[in-house]
Amino acid sequence: MRRALFAAALMAPLAEGAPPASAAAASPPAALTCPDDAAMQAMASSLLARAPVQAFGRELSLEDGLCAQGKLVPALSRQLGPTVGWKVGLTNEAAQKRFGVSHPLAGPIYAATVRAKSGATLPADFAAVPVVEADLIVRVRDAGINEAGADHVEILRHLDQVIPFIEMPDLALAEMGRMNGPNLLAIGVGARLGVVGEPIAPEATEDFARRLGSMEVRFTARKGEAEKELAKAPGSALLGHPLNVIPWLVKDLAARGTALKPGDLISLGGFSPALPAEAGTTYATTYTGLLAEPVAVSVTLE
Repeated sequence: MRRALFAAALMAPLAEGAPPASAAAASPPAALTCPDDAAMQAMASSLLARAPVQAFGRELSLEDGLCAQGKLVPALSRQLGPTVGWKVGLTNEAAQKRFGVSHPLAGPIYAATVRAKSGATLPADFAAVPVVEADLIVRVRDAGINEAGADHVEILRHLDQVIPFIEMPDLALAEMGRMNGPNLLAIGVGARLGVVGEPIAPEATEDFARRLGSMEVRFTARKGEAEKELAKAPGSALLGHPLNVIPWLVKDLAARGTALKPGDLISLGGFSPALPAEAGTTYATTYTGLLAEPVAVSVTLE
């Protein structure tokens, strides 16, 4: 029953009484209320101890959430390792609507996020609020990606790996009904752990770009002999095409005063909802149509 309620909370709109997205435009901008250093250190300590935290209030803006993220990430890095790239979340309109924003959100990913390999067995209680989702990673070949624009073939020229990926985020909050865009940004968009499959060498061709957009991504869970399909989506579920995530991220990072660099990993977003992690379950993501044969990545939680 608890898991059912939790899953429903992830899928539900924000609670009634939350200010509409248009409210900010209709009133003068509020002063920044970035949580102080002590508050973010306390949050980091709780999250690293796998203890859920309280949401910040509704007055928290996206700017405040970004400020909070900047304080949280160094504290988490002490245990999760250095940041190795970026996670982009809310890459479809339905997810954005649930979190009360009109665009994706981004946060750093850590060495621990990509340490485990496909087939690994990991603890189910890996986070304060552990969830799993089907995802996909690409790796940056060179800094030219920051100038590639929106052309898919040009973007592919500046990537050297496409990596099957099951993300294992931490949604962190004790009360999921209070989760919104600023709070998601404050917790670093939930980046924590994950499992990577065998890298695929991308081709800078229209055909490879087409296959990325039209592939079928299937997310399943198996307990014993019983397998259940959790989600199925086309590549186009991520902003109309997985590669459309990259020019958005380039602009977002430019606004922060930074840029993508060679070797950066980019977690492109969820092809499935973030679902509660269950012990005794093997999760698998299968990508059909990208290569001649389906490719997959899996993890068992115990």
